[in-house]
Amino acid sequence: MGASLARIAAQRQNARSTALMVKARFQSTIAASSTSNSVAAASASAASTAVKAAPDMVVKPVVGYWMFTISAMTFGIVVLGGLTRLTESGLSIVEWNLIKGMKPPRSQAEWEEEFEKYKQFPEYKLLNHGMSLEEFKRIFYYEWSHRMLGRAIGAAFILPGIFFAARGMLSKNIARRSLIIGGLIGFQGALGWYMVKSGLDEQLMSTPGATPRVSQYRLAAHLGSAFLIYAGTFMTGLKILTDYKVSKGAYESLAAAINNPILKRFKGAAHGIVALVFTTAISGAFVAGLDAGLVYNEFPLMGGRLMPPANELFDSHYLHKNDHPTLGLWRNVFDNQVTVQFNHRVLATSTFTAISALFLYSRNLPLPPHARLGVNILLGVACGQVGLGIATLLYMVPVSLGTAHQAGSLTLLTAAMYLMHSLKKVPLAKKIPLKV
Repeated sequence: MGASLARIAAQRQNARSTALMVKARFQSTIAASSTSNSVAAASASAASTAVKAAPDMVVKPVVGYWMFTISAMTFGIVVLGGLTRLTESGLSIVEWNLIKGMKPPRSQAEWEEEFEKYKQFPEYKLLNHGMSLEEFKRIFYYEWSHRMLGRAIGAAFILPGIFFAARGMLSKNIARRSLIIGGLIGFQGALGWYMVKSGLDEQLMSTPGATPRVSQYRLAAHLGSAFLIYAGTFMTGLKILTDYKVSKGAYESLAAAINNPILKRFKGAAHGIVALVFTTAISGAFVAGLDAGLVYNEFPLMGGRLMPPANELFDSHYLHKNDHPTLGLWRNVFDNQVTVQFNHRVLATSTFTAISALFLYSRNLPLPPHARLGVNILLGVACGQVGLGIATLLYMVPVSLGTAHQAGSLTLLTAAMYLMHSLKKVPLAKKIPLKV
């Protein structure tokens, strides 16, 4: 009997232990499941937050095409500006009226009135005395067309920009870029008139041997500002279209090639080429502003030697009355026709050499197709631009070659920027298209 009771007690104890074990396992399972669900929920929440907080969303391609339209118009006004300068038409309109100036003279009386205004300023008195009304009309229309295209660029930027912004079609990044570009366009208009005013200065009449022309400093600033507007719109257009394609997975196969660490040095060199091309173009503005292309019309020598004599490069004639001798060096760099042309030659030769070296360096690199195309185009355009520059110099800056050379400088910058963009690192994660 005692043995039976002991056996029953043992069985009950075993059953109780088994129940406790089952309960413990069940509670452990519930806890693990709860923990797993919490982690999953937290992960989902974090992912959701990341998507909502994505700072650089992709805009529609139409905005990119708008940017390309502005860049094309800017290219056109740079070429037209060069033509206006080469035909000596830039000082033909002596007033700046944003609205009233849109209407050119129509009647004979209006033309006579406009011509009389021009006659009051140094260019007519010192250079064009005796010019006929028909000759004046020709230079007037060059400058008027240049100003009208500037107005058209402003309208083509502002009106669609307001529409895109109102419809929420601009990401924060593109909106910020657009504001900067818009500010540059407004600044460029004011800078253009500031440049023209420098050529209307009456003090030129009292300066022996003075030539009525705009300040080369203001001309360089005006050209540089136009180049910045062009570069900003062109690169923004490329960014918009590329980001849109990345969001669709179009560049996944190229990501590995573009992101290859072996291309890091090449990418840095491509950025340097862009800076060098821009600097050379600005030095060309000083050549144009001083008519420095009309001295030493030979190449590669200058007066039978590789560089002019030191007394021509650093002429004390360009020192101002109270200048420190060191300042005279800088005045020659920017005011002396001989020095300015020599500097442009050196920069142009350096740019061409750097582009050629970059091309040779690229031969042994695993460049993606777009970058390979970019470096080939860059070398081709550089060869053409060098040829145009030499021809322009040898033929003493005819209007056709001078205009083509200015267009070539912007084309070369375009090729350099395209190469730089084609090497831009591709994000492995897709961006989120902007919903409109």
